Amino acid sequence: MSKRLRQTWDLETIFPGGSSSDEFDGFLNQLSADVDSLRAKIDGLRPPTSGEETDAFDPLFEEVQHVSARFRQAGAFVGCLSAQDQNDQKAGQLSARVGSIRARWQSVVATFDSVLQNTEDAVWTSWMQRASVAPISFNLSESRSQAREKMSPELESLALSLSVDGYQGWSSFYNTIVRHVRVRCEENGETKLLSAAQAANKLGSADPKQREEMGRNWEQAWTDVEDYCADTLNHLAGFRLALYEKRGWNDALREPLEINRMSSKTLETMWQVITDNKPLFVEYLNRKARLLGQEKLGWHDVDAPIGASESKIAYDDAAELIVEQFRSFSPRMADFAQRAFDNHWIEAEDRAGKRPGGFCTSLPLTKQTRIFMTYSGTASNVSTLAHELGHGYHQHVMDELPTFSQRYAMNVAETASTFAEMIVADSLVRKAATEEEQLVLLDDKIQRSIAFFMNIHARFLFETRFYEKRRGGLLTPQDLSKLMVEAQEEAFCGALGDYHPHFWASKLHFYNTGVPFYNFPYTFGYLFSTGIYARAQQEGTGFAEKYDALLLDTGRMTVEELASKHLNVDLTQRDFWQAAVDVSASDVRTFLELTAAKVK
Repeated sequence: MSKRLRQTWDLETIFPGGSSSDEFDGFLNQLSADVDSLRAKIDGLRPPTSGEETDAFDPLFEEVQHVSARFRQAGAFVGCLSAQDQNDQKAGQLSARVGSIRARWQSVVATFDSVLQNTEDAVWTSWMQRASVAPISFNLSESRSQAREKMSPELESLALSLSVDGYQGWSSFYNTIVRHVRVRCEENGETKLLSAAQAANKLGSADPKQREEMGRNWEQAWTDVEDYCADTLNHLAGFRLALYEKRGWNDALREPLEINRMSSKTLETMWQVITDNKPLFVEYLNRKARLLGQEKLGWHDVDAPIGASESKIAYDDAAELIVEQFRSFSPRMADFAQRAFDNHWIEAEDRAGKRPGGFCTSLPLTKQTRIFMTYSGTASNVSTLAHELGHGYHQHVMDELPTFSQRYAMNVAETASTFAEMIVADSLVRKAATEEEQLVLLDDKIQRSIAFFMNIHARFLFETRFYEKRRGGLLTPQDLSKLMVEAQEEAFCGALGDYHPHFWASKLHFYNTGVPFYNFPYTFGYLFSTGIYARAQQEGTGFAEKYDALLLDTGRMTVEELASKHLNVDLTQRDFWQAAVDVSASDVRTFLELTAAKVK
């Protein structure tokens, strides 16, 4: 791999000119015209009553898929523009423009789905078996079923239209809030004001004094904007609950479970197995506290490295490491990662003005990926980079499928990303040159288990309880902080000495309108990928092709069907989940053995 890799992405190859791109302006004009054209074709369309009448739908399916892909391209581009520079007001305007066109598009789709909904079952069954339709039959049947559970197409269209300046508007406002957040930081006798993204990277510092100071300043920064965040979160939830009520839905988890194509039984079983196994992970937290010279870990100590020194990993070295470890599993995966680095698909530069967090977004028309993060050289950053490349590879495998069949849910998306992350982390632990190095790497690996089993669980508990209370009215910032601490205490089994009351304000995921309950899919993905990884180790090099086959099916099966077909397991039962947790538990036991002598 060539040295001195570029750490900023190339958006010019998508639409030259950034947020002032004339080409993108023309693209959106054409997209708007495409929506109007399809509206004219679909308005007044009647459900087919015979096999002969279904022939007319084939070109419509193609056109709907084409427009869907163009929306993904547009959304990915404006998302990149907004993330790389939160002060780019033109990007915000473009995002609003895309959102407005999308609302009209979703109205067209709702009308089209109602036609499918009203097709007689006998005609439908025969229709879905036709050679031209069979590849997308799962997705069409899913859309038909969901349409039957919603309001009339006219009311759904109205709700979507109102959401642009309501539901979606509040989500956009949260981005405005974050853009203005500044966190104090003392470095070399100088006071600096860091953006949220820059400050987040310092919360896991090896220096306990810096962690304590940054944790305190981080909490204060979000306390300063708590009123704005509380208003935003309350109104987001209020819109969602009002919509659910009009649809006749009483369970706030109904939509996220439906989106993730999983049953409530699978979710309940997963969380129960995790809860039953938490005592061992509490033992790890207690041991780590002793190693760091503390009675109990604080919230920002959980991810802290063991020891007083913190080595930095150069970006080029991280890239080389990831490609090498990917190649040990799959040459195809390694080649994809190399292409992403070589073609400047990754925005990793550590600078002010960027959005916090990381993501991977796909551009289906050009069959490319863009990855966003802020890289500062930590082991956690390396994991994030591998994680996002795993997302990109998932889409790469599916590039040739029909657009409808590429619509995989967040939980299986997180499966691909955490699987990629695991390849890198596990290999590093095995190849550690010394026991001390092994311990540091093992600790970094276990931290991810803690994140998925406890941190994510806290988010899930908080959001579940928040939605229940929100039915009764608005919650104050103090109410939200109280709910947050209660959830954290329960999820961590009281193992921490202090918590993060304003986590509800600082975490972008609570404000995401695309995926409600942006939490449990992470844990699902982590454990599902753990089970897949264990199978890969058992079967050896031949498993890479089976893994690709599993990824190909993620957009056209429920997770229960996916697990049954490719792993021969039942996700509604405890066995698979326990076996997956056992893999993480084994890491904890090794950690406890290696550190036993250090705390005597």
